[in-house]
Amino acid sequence: MQRQPAPGTCHVRHTTGKQPLPDPKCTPGATNPKVTAATLRSTICRSGYTKDIRPPVNITSREKKANAASYGYTGPLHDAEYDHLISLQLGGDPNDPRNLWVEPPSPGHRPGAGPNNPKDVVENRLKAAICSGRADLTKAQQAIARDWTTAEAVLGLGR
Repeated sequence: MQRQPAPGTCHVRHTTGKQPLPDPKCTPGATNPKVTAATLRSTICRSGYTKDIRPPVNITSREKKANAASYGYTGPLHDAEYDHLISLQLGGDPNDPRNLWVEPPSPGHRPGAGPNNPKDVVENRLKAAICSGRADLTKAQQAIARDWTTAEAVLGLGR
C-alpha cells in the first residue's frame, strides 16, 4: 500500500461548474515513465493496456480509505472514485499516491448510484487525439492534471 498524505491535509477544489478537482499539493499527478511518445503504440494506444497495469482492488481499496481521510471525505466511499488524476489511458502512473485521489461525486450524482465521473469522457477523447497524432502526450498529461474541464480547449481540440 502506498503512503498517503496525513489526514485532513488535502482539500478539494471546484471548478466554476462545481466539478471537483484535487489539491495540487497532495495530488499533482504523476506519469508512468514507460509511456513516452516513442512507446505509444505498445502502451496507451494498445488495446488492453490499462487492464494490464491497473493495481488490484485489494490494494487500492485500502489506499482509497486512507486517501479519503487525507481529503477529509466523509461521504459514502461507494459514491466516490479513487481516481487517477492523469488516467492510465493517458500514461498516468498506476499507483503513485501523487496521481490518485478520492474524487467526490460530480454535480447531478444520485446518492447510492456509485461514482459518476464525466472526466472519463474527456480522457477517452484525449487518448483518441494522442493516438491519432492530433495531441501531444506530455501537453495532454499537463492539461488534464491542471483541470480536466478545460483540457480539450487548452489543447485546441474541438468536441
